[in-house]
Amino acid sequence: MASNGEPTTLTLHDVPRARHLLMLEFGSRSEFDDPGLEYRRLFSELLGTFMLVLVAAGGGILVGRGQISLAAAVVAPGLMVLAIILFMGAVSGAHLNPGVSLAFAARGDFPWRRVPGYIAAQLLGATFACLFLLAVFGNVQHLGATLPGPGYHAWQALLMEVVLTAVLVSVILGTASAAQNVGTIGALGVGGYIALAGLWSAPVSGTSMNPARSFGPALVSGDWTSFWVYVVGPLAGASIAVGCAWVLRGAGGDPISHAAGSGVLTPGRREASAKLAREIDASEDG
Repeated sequence: MASNGEPTTLTLHDVPRARHLLMLEFGSRSEFDDPGLEYRRLFSELLGTFMLVLVAAGGGILVGRGQISLAAAVVAPGLMVLAIILFMGAVSGAHLNPGVSLAFAARGDFPWRRVPGYIAAQLLGATFACLFLLAVFGNVQHLGATLPGPGYHAWQALLMEVVLTAVLVSVILGTASAAQNVGTIGALGVGGYIALAGLWSAPVSGTSMNPARSFGPALVSGDWTSFWVYVVGPLAGASIAVGCAWVLRGAGGDPISHAAGSGVLTPGRREASAKLAREIDASEDG
């Protein structure tokens, strides 16, 4: 806003290129900053979770049928998450996971009032993905449900999910923080970790780390075997990650973390995030 009260015109010299492209994608600035556009965030979470569960549960089905390798099935969700973050992470924060939404809220980077809507959208997206898989494959291989592996007990899968999710959410909170200031490169960290975790731990627990990912197959297939493991484990792991973030970086709520967790549709957060990023860059250059 100019000193005379007249709105200023943004150009490519006034804002980083990425922010300018986001404005082009969502239309005018007034439309871009409108808090009434919560439906965009919710649709982003629904669509993103649909894409994630489609790949994760679909891969589980094809592994059970012997048509792809386990390695391919566990790497695919990591690549999908990477693509989703780059594709529409700026709209909603690309949580795709109730544990992540709760962790961002606990850190002060996401409004608690928006948590129920996000979780509902995530569960709905997961359900739609499994309904699609049901239509394509039929009710086979538990529709890719996450289950303790052969020879492992529920408590072993639970412990595995706690630790895996604690690290996953730590990576997400860390790459979203002003202390790291890595921007979209964070997508590589999150997607890479998901692939890495699956490569070594899938035989134990199925590497869910996400109650929504486990909810969809359980609901549509009707198999709730050990489902509690994939609720308690990820939520406990997310809580541990929030505690670790507090020890490592103190309280959350900085503009960059808030913009990453809430989506830059939040009024004012886009500008505050860019200003803080410039200050960090200036201090590093100095």
